[in-house]
Order: sequence, then structure tokens, then C-alpha cells
Amino acid sequence: MGGEIKKAERGIVLFRVNEITPDLLKLRCVEDVFLLAWGTDSLTYRPPDLKQIQYWTAKEPKWQHLLRLHHAVHPKPKGKPTFHLVTQMSGTHGYRRIDAARAMAMGLGQAAVFPSSWKPAEENAAVEVWMTIRGATAVCGLRLSDRTMRHRTWKTEHVPASLRPTMAAAMARMVGTVPDNLVLDPMCGAGTILGELIELSKRRRAGHLNVLGGDVEIVALRAAGANLRRVGPAFMSRWDATCLPIANESIDRIVSNPPFGKQLGSPEEIGPLYQSMVREYDRVLKDDGRVVLLVSEQQALRDAIRPVKWQAQRQLKVETLGQDAVISVWRKGGGGSTLDAEIE
Repeated sequence: MGGEIKKAERGIVLFRVNEITPDLLKLRCVEDVFLLAWGTDSLTYRPPDLKQIQYWTAKEPKWQHLLRLHHAVHPKPKGKPTFHLVTQMSGTHGYRRIDAARAMAMGLGQAAVFPSSWKPAEENAAVEVWMTIRGATAVCGLRLSDRTMRHRTWKTEHVPASLRPTMAAAMARMVGTVPDNLVLDPMCGAGTILGELIELSKRRRAGHLNVLGGDVEIVALRAAGANLRRVGPAFMSRWDATCLPIANESIDRIVSNPPFGKQLGSPEEIGPLYQSMVREYDRVLKDDGRVVLLVSEQQALRDAIRPVKWQAQRQLKVETLGQDAVISVWRKGGGGSTLDAEIE
């Protein structure tokens, strides 16, 4: 969107754009978008932080300007407006989350951000002010997005350990599809990745995208079918991902979120599963085809890939469901393996 990234760290990206518009809500790989009120990297973890939080909230932001920007995206509702305050905190501090929330509320009151005509509300508030504290870092801002940004309107059915749409959107962007590609998710779960692929193809006006999905669990297939009916056509089938009913070298792209070790009976099962899975993926994938995988046991995946000599294109560290993982991109063929690719 022509923006400039000012700072990026785990879980938070600070960026500046020339104009605040509803297009910000079209970002797919983030769960929320906020107008930054204030931020700091200098928390001390001690109770004096609370006075600083109150001071920063009261004195640092130009609240009325931020509210005008917010209303440009979400027009001010008629009647009595409502507001909601949210505080998130992780790490060990010498004060409680409720104490930090109270300090922020006192700062907002001191700045008279919300007149007496505005009423607090727990749900569907016109304006939400969020503060997130992670270790020595704290950021505070007005929330521009709502729950549909992170959950999507089309994904109503879920299965255990279902992938978040934002993570699936990141994987979809890394697949690199073109019109008439045949894209396969052999372990599709609730169909989240396939749904994001179809949505991305629509937004890019990239022409028809052929997507195939399957899973060994019938419950997952039912959930995927219900979800994908809301976004576009997809061929679904029940199968074992290590023995696919698909012709040799017929697939252009494979994207998959195979089980993590914690999801199986024992971590020792993950190596043999990945070996069988990779052999089958290699069989059905066209030469020069691309594979995008999300795993937590990256070494087990590397060991499984070594015999088929895929080339590593990119490896990106992420966190999913509270667990460290890696999205990796591989290319079949090309004359050798580059398993030492740097992990970002």
C-alpha cells in the first residue's frame, strides 16, 4: 500500500501510510490494525511503569485527531456512542494486567477522550482502545479492525488445531500461483489454506485457479466443504496424504500444514510421516513445481526432503497456536538441494 515500515518485531509491525482509508482493512496477513497512540520499549517491569502508562496515555497522543481518522473509516454512530478498553499483557511484571488497565483508563479520563455522553460497552463498541504489553514493550492505539479481520466471514466451521486464516493467507501468498495452476492441499483440515488461495486469486483477478483438497478425517472434510462453498469451487476428496489417488507429475503447487509432533501419539512418529508424505508429494508434483509447508519439526522435514533433492527457496520463522514453527518454500528440480537456506 505504499507504506513505510518503521519497526517490526515478533507480533507487531509499526508502519506509516500517506492516508488512512478502509483499504487498510483488506490486509490479509495481520489479525488487527490499529491507529498508534503511543508506544515505548522502556518499561522497567516495576510498579512505576503504571504512572508512566497513565502519563503517556494522557499526554502523548492527539486523541481527537485519532478519533477523526477512526471515524473516516468507521463513521460515528447515531445516538449515544460506546467505547471499550482492552489490555493485554505477557511477561513477568511487578504489577497485574488489571493495574495496567486501570492506569490506561485513568490517562484516558485525564485527557477527557470520551465525554460523559459516551458509554462503556463490552461488545460492538463504536471505538476500542487497546494496550498491549510484552516485556519491556508497550503499544496503545485505536482499533480499526473488528473480529472478522482475523476470523473471516466465510470460515464458520472449525476443527481442532485449525490454522488461523492470517497464517493461511501468508502461505497462500508464498505459493505463487498463476491462472490454470492445479494447487493441492493434501491435509486440508477445515479448508483454511484453500479458502485463502481462492480469495487471493479473486483479489488479484488472476483467472481461474483449480484447487484440490483432501483429508483422512471425514469431520474435517465436512467442515472444509461448508467453508469453501462460501468462497468458490474446490474439489474435495477423502484420502491418505501418503497415498494420493493422483497421477504422477500432475500438480503445479502443493501447500500443506501437516501435523506437528504434539498432535500425534508420540514425537517419534513425525519423522516417518514426513518421509512418506514428502515421497508422495514429490511423485505428484511437476518438475519445477513449488511446495509450501508449515511445520514445527524443521529438522525432521529437512531429513525427509534430502533424498528428493528439492531446493529450499525461503524459510520463515512464525508462531502458530503458541508454538514456534517454520513456513518453508521448496522447488522440485533445479539440479540439487540447498538445505542450508537461511531462516528468516
